[in-house]
Amino acid sequence: MGKVLLGLNLLVFMVIAGGQVAIAYELEGARETEWMAQIEASRVQITNVRLESTGAGLQLILETADGELATPTETVSRNALVAEIPNAVLVLPEGDEFQQFEPTEGIVLVQVTELPDDRVQVVITGADVPPTAQISPGANGLTLSIVPGIALADVADDDTLRLVVEGEEGSRYFEPTATTGTRTDTPLRDIPQSIQVIPQEVLEDQQVINLDDALRNVSGVVPSRSNDGTGQRFIVRGFEGSSVLRDGFRLSSGAIGATGFQELSNIEQIEVLKGPAAILFGVVEPGGVINLVTEQPTSEPFYGLDLRVGNRGLIEPSLDFSGPLTEDGRLSYRLNALYRSEDYFRDFETDVERFFIAPVLSWQISDRTELTVSLEYLDDERPVDFGLVAIGDEVADIPFDRNLGAPEDFIRTETLRAGYTFEHRLSDRLTLRNAFSYWRNEDESILTSSFIAPVPFDESTGELPRNIAFSGGVPQDIFELQTNLVGTFNTGAIEHTVLAGIDLFRRNGAAFLQADPSSNFPINIFDPGDGSIPVDPRNLPSATDQETRTDTLGLYIQDQVTLFDNLKLLLGVRYETTEQESTNNPTDFFPNGSESSQSDDAFSPRLGIVYQPIEAVSLFASYSRSFTPNSGTTSAGDLLEPERGEQFEVGAKAELLDGQLAINLAYFDITKENVATPDPNPAFPGAVVATGEERSQGVELDIIGEILPGWNIIANYAYTDARITEANSVLEGNRLFSVPEHNVNLWTTYDIQNGPLEGLGFGLGFNYVNERFGDNANSFELDSYFLTNAAISYQRDNWRAGLNFRNLFDVDYITNATNSRTIRIEPGEGFTIIGSFSLAL
Repeated sequence: MGKVLLGLNLLVFMVIAGGQVAIAYELEGARETEWMAQIEASRVQITNVRLESTGAGLQLILETADGELATPTETVSRNALVAEIPNAVLVLPEGDEFQQFEPTEGIVLVQVTELPDDRVQVVITGADVPPTAQISPGANGLTLSIVPGIALADVADDDTLRLVVEGEEGSRYFEPTATTGTRTDTPLRDIPQSIQVIPQEVLEDQQVINLDDALRNVSGVVPSRSNDGTGQRFIVRGFEGSSVLRDGFRLSSGAIGATGFQELSNIEQIEVLKGPAAILFGVVEPGGVINLVTEQPTSEPFYGLDLRVGNRGLIEPSLDFSGPLTEDGRLSYRLNALYRSEDYFRDFETDVERFFIAPVLSWQISDRTELTVSLEYLDDERPVDFGLVAIGDEVADIPFDRNLGAPEDFIRTETLRAGYTFEHRLSDRLTLRNAFSYWRNEDESILTSSFIAPVPFDESTGELPRNIAFSGGVPQDIFELQTNLVGTFNTGAIEHTVLAGIDLFRRNGAAFLQADPSSNFPINIFDPGDGSIPVDPRNLPSATDQETRTDTLGLYIQDQVTLFDNLKLLLGVRYETTEQESTNNPTDFFPNGSESSQSDDAFSPRLGIVYQPIEAVSLFASYSRSFTPNSGTTSAGDLLEPERGEQFEVGAKAELLDGQLAINLAYFDITKENVATPDPNPAFPGAVVATGEERSQGVELDIIGEILPGWNIIANYAYTDARITEANSVLEGNRLFSVPEHNVNLWTTYDIQNGPLEGLGFGLGFNYVNERFGDNANSFELDSYFLTNAAISYQRDNWRAGLNFRNLFDVDYITNATNSRTIRIEPGEGFTIIGSFSLAL
């Protein structure tokens, strides 16, 4: 496999080096040369943008090298004038766009940017009221005579075009495009699959700290682990272990690997793609993927300072600085840093403490070439919390803050992520992208749990057997290299956007545990005492010493086909080959050890269609498949065969109120075969067996956007029927653990728009989850819960202050269980207050 990886790396760089040659070869034919020349001739190049002061305001001058610009079209908004010029492209010496802040009194921003499909957009934003403009076409460009806040009346003559528009700010909550669904910048309405986007504004309004709170804004997503020190995990559309991505890079291999507690302070938006995403991201669970998109450097200086405080001793100062490093703006940076300290909400001696820093450097090498280098470092310490236990058919009736482990249990994790993104426009219609990511997660922990104890829990007396263990320096290293080409072309009247790529992925993992499975330090859950254990686990014998390696290679091609303006197809296929090696080294309790290896490959297709009966509505249908190797081993030391999944989905999307409000309604049916679950009689901790087949089907509704000026809303509902459909045990027909049949979430805010209370905002939200089973045996239930959240804020000029209230009525509730009666039955946080203050300079 090493030779294969070396050869593929050489292939990747040959693709980069030979890109220009390949393009030149394609364009050798005389007809193709003439065709390209006609296309280039039809687009007018804007080669320079100038701003000049006048007595009445400004003149914005768009200069062309040769040819007249077409007449702009107008849009409508509150305080910005927007003009869109068709059949035009920007070819500016200073970069891909023109921006100038506060060029004159009454104008806060003048911006000229290039849009897809050969369009150029001019946006002139007024301070309080919309500006007006008189547009004069010329032989070599356009001139916009701009007057701040004054409507033009009778100044136009026969040779000028008068354009008076009110600005368009757009919805703060609705993002119309995402890259996660196609790896191209495609409007959501054109993608035949459900994708929900949570923008940064929502995270700020809700003062989100943990990822599970952010994902309440998306239908069909619930946590499967919330408090476990190894990190949060999620169930999407009924399937546990959905992959978390960071800027499109996997932090796990399918459901395998700890992703930690993801830091959100540098996140621009969160994109959730529902259903199998194997064609784009390889080995992932069929329920979907969660992609965290990070902030990038800005072209203008920005300095943000934030402070959060809370009722459990929360103190969180953070900063966000960005801007150019050189006069020409070609080199720019962004720096996010954060420190957080907080008392844990359950009875542990260890508090939550973390430090995070994330520098990003962007270099625009030329007008066609850009390189971005990024780094993230996180140091996190918190309790190892394995939650509560079940008695009978419900969670034990004890205080939810009671710790059944040891008070001193802790886990400390260090995470490093480094990488680069390189992009080069080979031509106006072909772009080469190459990106690399390295992610290392290393932790050590002392944990007390019942999952390796020698005797079962006595539910009649409340006597819970416990064992203590030490896990030290357990690393996980992930390397991923991605290279793709994105090209646009026409075959007659049919438009194509083709994505072709290759990616390489390697995960090196380890599991080391010192424990004595024969020892027992029981605790009575009804009368626990101090719960401490007088043993140093670092002196215990070795129980588990496992090393795993997974290598995958993916080749994929995708074509987004526009047959007509209202009919689009999405066609794609991925070939994936994977090789796994697992070594159980000899330990004190398992002296023989074992080794196993396995190679698998698969083709994963993706087909979809979008029909738009009217511009605002899209009807879609899709079919997709997934392929996920099983890295778990059986009690005999063998690897399981890979899991395979497939999904059918149909739905409708609508963008209403001039694109301010988006609605997504979908029905899905997903089947996953050869599923790994814990062995009921393991020969060693972590041994697994296959249950056979699982199926999840349901309906989801998502609403997000602005209803009226200042009134924003996020609402979602999910009905999910997730069951074990085939098994070699009594589990067949049972519902999957922690998956609610009904889940409803609502969040709405209103900001006063004018008057003496302008800037004052209010928020209100609800979260409802109905009963769920805590394990696949369906032996006990988790009660339903209803949470109330609220917020009040005030924003003025460059500062904002707010108070957020979570679980307003201090409801006791269980967020999730993890297919066990005695481990990871996790309670949620009680009443929480977060005060925040932000200053932008």
